Amino acid sequence: MPFTLPEGLAPEVYPLAWLVGRWRGQGVVGYPQIPQAAVVQDVVVGHDGGPYLSWTSTLHLAGDAPDRDLAGGEPDRVWATESGYWRVPPDRPADLAPGRHPVELLLVDPAGHLSLYAGEVGNGRIDLASDLVVRTPDAVELTAATRLYGLVDGELMWTWDIAAFGQPLQSYASARLSRVDP
Repeated sequence: MPFTLPEGLAPEVYPLAWLVGRWRGQGVVGYPQIPQAAVVQDVVVGHDGGPYLSWTSTLHLAGDAPDRDLAGGEPDRVWATESGYWRVPPDRPADLAPGRHPVELLLVDPAGHLSLYAGEVGNGRIDLASDLVVRTPDAVELTAATRLYGLVDGELMWTWDIAAFGQPLQSYASARLSRVDP
């Protein structure tokens, strides 16, 4: 199926156009101090014509029946939620490979973190590393994070590694999402 640019999308974010839409799927969370658990994730990537994309993501614990959750039933409690914006900066670093573009992701979560990720996008892949993580006094200390997003056979696959609780950078969450609507 050929890809069509979303109507009204700002040219500045064309490298991210494949993200626009609603996504839903299953994944997993876990960390040395957090028992591994299945999750269902809902993501909405939108635009209003400005030179950015909006992002909202909610992870629900999948409970005993994750298939029910994917079929539209109510998943169990919310594990995490975040919102923010994707940007493609206008300045292109000289050492960036052809077909790749700089990208930024600004995120906030109700657990008390404000994160800025910077990286590259191209050919259906986004590589990000935390550039800045700010936290409220009672939020868990998060010292570094990386994210990888990829469009694989029409599905959105992603991983999130973090360094928290005094632990080194390692896997925290991942999921495989299907497009719910364009």
